[in-house]
Amino acid sequence: MQRRFSLSFLTCLDAPPPAAIRTAAETGYDFVGLRMLPANPGGIAFRLMEEPALLAQTLSALDETGVRVFDMEIVRIGPDFSAAAHEPFLVTSARLRARSILVAGDDPDEARLTASFAAFCQAAAPYGLSADLEFMPQSQVHDARAALRILAAAEQPNAAIIVDALHVSRSRTPLGDIAAIPRSRMNYAQICDGPAEIPQTLDGLNHAARRERLLPGDGAIDLVGLFATLPADLPVSVEIPNETQAPALGPREWARRALAASKEVLARADARRAAAIRP
Repeated sequence: MQRRFSLSFLTCLDAPPPAAIRTAAETGYDFVGLRMLPANPGGIAFRLMEEPALLAQTLSALDETGVRVFDMEIVRIGPDFSAAAHEPFLVTSARLRARSILVAGDDPDEARLTASFAAFCQAAAPYGLSADLEFMPQSQVHDARAALRILAAAEQPNAAIIVDALHVSRSRTPLGDIAAIPRSRMNYAQICDGPAEIPQTLDGLNHAARRERLLPGDGAIDLVGLFATLPADLPVSVEIPNETQAPALGPREWARRALAASKEVLARADARRAAAIRP
């Protein structure tokens, strides 16, 4: 099966959705990720829920290019989370024919976070959307074990886990924990690289994740080991924001290089996986 790739929102984070979709089409991606809610107050997000003209332009770009929307960002579950308040987000995501919603867990009370996550899964299900929980050390879902624990307690058929290469590295999650995630609980993984040094502060972790990721092969993350552990048919979101290299090259060339570097690393991972199962 040929692997499918999505151009993550963060890779071309300043590009409005129609431009991101056309960039994805021009550079060989199958899917695109879009952001309607900011990751932090004042962060970049595009007002597809509130601006009918922008939504119409986005739908036209999808129809013209054949690119499809994979994931929509970002639903953050905090102590005062309301699944019902996200109905407009879900309606618009369904209009865009998205598959998955990226979810971050920010509530330190795991029982309450789990209940909120389950409620959001239930709200998303009628729209054919999955709720994909991303573990990261700067959230309250620190690693893969925590994410699996929440999914098991939530007991929702459309709940899944996102495996982000940077967060696997920064949370020091062992590959054995990645291998323990059932295939049925993964819809996609995110690829990027990063330096060996792990930031020691919350601000440092966030800045590195949002602004300083590296092309696969340019850093120190064991991407070959990680993706040899993950299923070969798992779609891959290319998520590589870089505040110096990307602007210098422009969105189209950065997206092209990001995909080429990802494919090169994944080919090595596929070869390792095949060698491991060869009799």
